[in-house]
Amino acid sequence: MVLDYTREYKKKTPQSAKLFAKSAKLHVNGVSHNIRFYEPYPFIVKSSAGKNLVDVDSNKYTDYWMGHWSLILGHGQKNVKDALKKQIEKSWMYGTVNMQTVLLSELISKAVPVAEKIRYVTSGTEATMYAVRLARSVTGKKIIAKIDGGWHGYTSDLLKSVNWPFAESESSGVVNEEKIVSIPYNDLEASLFILKKHSNDLAGVIIEPVLGGGGCIPAESDYLKGIQEFCKKNNSLFILDEIVTGFRFRYGCIYPTMKLDPDIVTLGKITGGGMAIGVMCGKKEIMEYADTTGKKKSERSYVGGGTFSANPTSMTAGFATLSILKNNKSIYSTINSIGDYARKELTKAFDGKGVVTGKGSLFMTHFVNNGTVEITNATQAAKCDTRALHDYHFKMIAHDGIFFLPGKLGAISYTHTKQDIKKMVVATIDYLH
Repeated sequence: MVLDYTREYKKKTPQSAKLFAKSAKLHVNGVSHNIRFYEPYPFIVKSSAGKNLVDVDSNKYTDYWMGHWSLILGHGQKNVKDALKKQIEKSWMYGTVNMQTVLLSELISKAVPVAEKIRYVTSGTEATMYAVRLARSVTGKKIIAKIDGGWHGYTSDLLKSVNWPFAESESSGVVNEEKIVSIPYNDLEASLFILKKHSNDLAGVIIEPVLGGGGCIPAESDYLKGIQEFCKKNNSLFILDEIVTGFRFRYGCIYPTMKLDPDIVTLGKITGGGMAIGVMCGKKEIMEYADTTGKKKSERSYVGGGTFSANPTSMTAGFATLSILKNNKSIYSTINSIGDYARKELTKAFDGKGVVTGKGSLFMTHFVNNGTVEITNATQAAKCDTRALHDYHFKMIAHDGIFFLPGKLGAISYTHTKQDIKKMVVATIDYLH
């Protein structure tokens, strides 16, 4: 039976209510990222450690949002924290080339074969924005293809077909939408039909190997190989957005396990260890277009960075995190097995009322209609009962001390255990009955 847990939530979070009322006066919708708002108001965090968030009313939550899925080692991991403390003693902003950047790039370049050259920014949005600009510079073409439901940040170059219905414009103020085309995920025949229509002016295709915001749906290997083959033959660039998946399932990216050969890969989240980062990396001959040395304006791809790009704190946190993952690769077998367990047990708990998608340590539940047993694309995910998903997540926040950002996928960190999953399964059964 579905109950309204709003009263219980409000009773437990009076200080959050007061603080959010102040936030609403100061910030658009009270937040600094659209997805962080949920009704009646989001609780206000005062601290975090390991797998837990603690709000200003001292309520503790087992966290599956994990800092937008960036904290694979958990909140406040000791080695990362100690490395940051040492760096901050030296200073936290130089605005110049620093040794920390070189150290992090050495790790990335050895773990990600395509990372022959690297450029840092401070967000995933910037990384994908520059990636498609670079593709246009290299090919001399204008159109970029993306996936229905694919999310690559707020750059106007890719702000299309993110939310259902995909045919509607995502925002006022966006121009040149005709230079973005959208293709259906995991449907190679339909995707190739669309790409061929635009082949003469197609600069590149950008794809997430696991469609995060569109339903936590893994791409089929043959689908990615087919898109890549078309790009190679058409002299268009094949771009993989591994901002979520990079260093999430294994040490490095997922694409080598699928025998793919992308031209550009974007990274973020885990590579910054919880600090602000975006990474664009690619083959040397492509990345050289961003080298402005001795080039005319018409010859260069003007790819910047920003005031805080490659700042020593982000580089330090990233290096510490990747070093731990490199030296203890059993972390991946541990969290991936917990993810497998979560998907298996949640599927049992839903007993036909839902489908659980995901891969490795990522998972997402979908309340299905009309006997749906499989979800392979964002259209199918969007047609599920998204209201029930929000209610389910909110119930766990209000009643069970479990935090998912309502409507979003969950990420397992090295601090989570099977016991945490068992607790979530019990909370799920309670919600469904």
